[in-house]
Amino acid sequence: MMIMRIRQFTALFALAALLVFQTGCGLLDSALGGVSSAIGLTDSATVISKTAQIRTSYAVVAADLLEVKRGDKLDKLDEVTFEKVLWYRVRAHDDVGTEGWIEAQHVITDTVLEKSKKLAEEFANQSPQAAGQLRAASNLRLVPDMAPENILYKLASGSAFEIMTWKFVPKQESPEVDDASKTDQKAGKKTRNEEIEAAKEANEPEKIEDKYDIWYQVKLDPSISPAPAGWLFGRQVELQVPSDIAFFQANNRKFVTWQRLDSDTGDRVGLREKVGSPGNWVILTRTNQVKAIDGVEPDFDGILILAFDKYDQNFYTVWRSSGDVWGSLPLKVEGQGDNKTFTLQLRHPEGRMDEKRFNVFRDKNRIKLTPPEDIAQYMQKSK
Repeated sequence: MMIMRIRQFTALFALAALLVFQTGCGLLDSALGGVSSAIGLTDSATVISKTAQIRTSYAVVAADLLEVKRGDKLDKLDEVTFEKVLWYRVRAHDDVGTEGWIEAQHVITDTVLEKSKKLAEEFANQSPQAAGQLRAASNLRLVPDMAPENILYKLASGSAFEIMTWKFVPKQESPEVDDASKTDQKAGKKTRNEEIEAAKEANEPEKIEDKYDIWYQVKLDPSISPAPAGWLFGRQVELQVPSDIAFFQANNRKFVTWQRLDSDTGDRVGLREKVGSPGNWVILTRTNQVKAIDGVEPDFDGILILAFDKYDQNFYTVWRSSGDVWGSLPLKVEGQGDNKTFTLQLRHPEGRMDEKRFNVFRDKNRIKLTPPEDIAQYMQKSK
């Protein structure tokens, strides 16, 4: 009789345990909720996904409690890693203070958010240099490095952003990068050294993509991300050259920086451009050749000024550098209306970096430019 009771008790205990698991550890969560209320929050968080669900638990069979949207604030109470997925226990700021579990990928904690804000302070008074968009989901990082501890969060595919600057990082022979597609990773594992050596023997100049990976420091709009800044791995970034000037790119000289000269609004790089609104542009270009001096590559090696004739409905070249320059960002545009100035950092043949100012103005119906008097000293014959 005693043995039968023990077996019945064991069976009932096992059934109870199974029910707890299938309901998403509800009893445990209730207990945690009481403890959370007693000890208070450990951090605050902001929803970064367009929408996400707060659930009764982190189990597969858990029920949805509340839908939250990008920008919503949550109190972070606890965290658990379940089947290699990080979950936060949170309290929502709704009328009833809903408590439950949310996948960590849907939120960014205030601790991490502050790091992104600190990074944004570095370019608080600087204009964006270009615009870009992610061709695939990619980790937004605190610094241009693949180390896991540098990840802020994963930014969704198709996200658009302003580019503030970039950095050339020496390419690894066999890169193991979580932000690159499988195709890119396989490409990185080719015997690139053999290709480079063959190019040297043929006296061909070394190419940028053979030697470096590029990282972009980006500024994000609040509608895209509560985190205002971070670094993105360049293989996942597609530059969004405005449609009205993209046609003028040459195969051997790509646009890397552009700013509109006839706009007094904040959108000078065309991130929110309206189709069919051509204008006047200062454009910085870059060839694909390695041109490092003391281990530092120029951000650009060419300057082009384009203007749009509203009567002829055509673009014309106002001015372009007659030879290669060695320049570094940022490009700064100042002024109102058609009278603008822009400044660049150019390397003098003696090795110093000088700030050079260009004046743009309207003469009757044409846009003209006055370059620095000594600009010829900063240009060398294109190779």
